[in-house]
Amino acid sequence: MADMRIGVLGAGGKVGSSVCRAVLGDPEYELVAAVDPKLSGIDLGQMLGEQAAGLIARRDVESLIAEDPEVVIDFTEARGSFHNLLKLAQAGIPAVVGTTGFTEEELDQLQRAFVGVGCIIASNFSIGAILMMRCAALCAPYFEGVEIVETHHDQKLDAPSGTSLETAQWIVRARQAAGEGGFPGDRTSNLKVEGVRGGVVEDEVRIHSLRLRGAVAHHEVIFGSAGQTLTIRHDSHDRASFVPGVLLAVARVRSLDRLVMGIDSLLGGD
Repeated sequence: MADMRIGVLGAGGKVGSSVCRAVLGDPEYELVAAVDPKLSGIDLGQMLGEQAAGLIARRDVESLIAEDPEVVIDFTEARGSFHNLLKLAQAGIPAVVGTTGFTEEELDQLQRAFVGVGCIIASNFSIGAILMMRCAALCAPYFEGVEIVETHHDQKLDAPSGTSLETAQWIVRARQAAGEGGFPGDRTSNLKVEGVRGGVVEDEVRIHSLRLRGAVAHHEVIFGSAGQTLTIRHDSHDRASFVPGVLLAVARVRSLDRLVMGIDSLLGGD
């Protein structure tokens, strides 16, 4: 069986480089193109090691498409990613996307573009993070309040994180399915510092975003009711934690004929 031909957009980024190393180290895959404008023309063996020797970093998605990849993995920024994904859809190339920050309008356009072509967009490819969301949904109907704290590295451009927003949505849907209403409103009346109580999403779910050098990706869901609290926490200490989920998505995306949000459906279970 021939190796699956893989292209990577954002190959020079922290996650993108980890993904490139994983593809290079897996005998089922062949890294045929890696794009990063900042590294264009550089032999990636200098960055990724001997296995990448001779693979020259490309400048744009067109040069990647010319290498005829079977699946493209995208870890770039939303503005560039959106236009790249439209070109991939037009070329009929399935995509696995870890980029966040798309607008609702952009997601609608991508949904229409990937009709007949598989695409998976996920805010978090860590399997542990997905299980955290499932646990939060399980607990949501049984508590009187919840707050989410997410911590990321200080180079992250968007806040709150896509994972924290998705977790909030899971919590809201779980309460609605159980016939529970939204959480009670915040009774704090004297805010001495604006924004200190975080941002409010649906049904009084609050999110607090921390940005700290040294952090990678950390999410904490804290539930409370009379006399007790319950904390669910997931920590990604290394970007390697995203790789198993990415490779799972790569293995499944060619069987899809549409855009799918998240990798939860790939994990099975109820």
